[in-house]
Amino acid sequence: MSLENPRTTKYEFLGPVGAFLISTGVPLTIYGLYYACSEQTGGCPPPGLFMSKLPAFLDTQAALMYLAWYLFCVIAWRVLPGAQVPGTTLRNGTVKTYKINAFSTLVLAIVIVVALIIYSGPDAFTFLYKRYVGFVTASVVMSIIQAVGVYALSHRKDALLALGGNTGNMMYDWFIGRELNPTLSIFGEEFDIKTFNELRPGLILWVLLNISFMCEQATRNGGFIGVTDSMWLVLLFQIGYVVDSLYNEPAILTTMDITTDGFGFMLSVGDLAWVPFTYSLQARYLTFHPITLGPFFTILILFVNAVGYYIFRTANSEKNDFRNGKDTRNLRYFVTKRGSKLITSGWWGRSRHPNYFGDIIMALAWSLPTGFNTPITYFYVVFFGVLLVHRQGRDDEACEKKYGKDWEKYKQIVRWKIIPYIY
Repeated sequence: MSLENPRTTKYEFLGPVGAFLISTGVPLTIYGLYYACSEQTGGCPPPGLFMSKLPAFLDTQAALMYLAWYLFCVIAWRVLPGAQVPGTTLRNGTVKTYKINAFSTLVLAIVIVVALIIYSGPDAFTFLYKRYVGFVTASVVMSIIQAVGVYALSHRKDALLALGGNTGNMMYDWFIGRELNPTLSIFGEEFDIKTFNELRPGLILWVLLNISFMCEQATRNGGFIGVTDSMWLVLLFQIGYVVDSLYNEPAILTTMDITTDGFGFMLSVGDLAWVPFTYSLQARYLTFHPITLGPFFTILILFVNAVGYYIFRTANSEKNDFRNGKDTRNLRYFVTKRGSKLITSGWWGRSRHPNYFGDIIMALAWSLPTGFNTPITYFYVVFFGVLLVHRQGRDDEACEKKYGKDWEKYKQIVRWKIIPYIY
């Protein structure tokens, strides 16, 4: 075993057993959320155990459409112009550069969809709603194929492995991700599979799913004038979130997913299947269960989302500006023995992960337009809260290894983990 790729000696997620349970549980949960809350099953939840008129689990047309969508994203990445931005320095001393054009890919996709809707009417873009389960299956199959492919690719002699994905256990390494940055060459340009999947096929598909759900509601209610205020709110919040993420694409290059985690089934199924098909649950629910909020509740929910977004964006801006030497707030910090600087004022002086706090508030705002007829549409809030708490724990553990006693000093200054004065 080379010094550059040491053997991993510690498991996460309960090791191989946990990896197997999550690998099977994630796709089953995506299907389960559909069968527990859909028009075809009779409601949310369905009225009985025996459901009729269930859509086809396998849908060849949906699979071909999904493949065409993924290829569209790859072609857009290759042909659309974009800046070459360096990532963080890897432990072997190299620095990868990344092509930044996810936002222009989103714009191109939306322009094409809007042109289709204008030319043919909203009914022309309802196929994502009508063939929903087929698209889920296609995305899961793509996730499995990619995870198998990058696992095989990771056995090259020159592959830089993730520190957490080299246990020697095939099931676990396939799940957690063995290689740090699996890369292909596409027409002479380096194609980083992990960063591509992180922001493009799944996130943009989430937007297109929501637009399709809105088109289905419009088709049933006499045009876009019949689209409810609750649906408009969900689309505004969620599309705005994706636009913000893709517009600020370089910010992802410093996240744990990119700098630390390998690319395996955990990230592939999360990026390609889990994100678009679970995060769009609220809009899908409002398609067959329209809710009119009225001005008061619309403004109230807008306010909740605005608070969450303000915290999320200002916290991330503070961190990115500080790292790039553009600190305009004169943030306080202390220098670790490694030479790194840890912020101890502003949002990052209130908690160690204030951006997660803003994320949780926004998650609540995305679910509030669905009302309180069912708890299923609040699944995202609960899941996202658990996810962020787990991620915060992983971040803290990594920082403790990185900074040692300096991290203990930092925790004495910044006591709260996510929510100031609460957690």
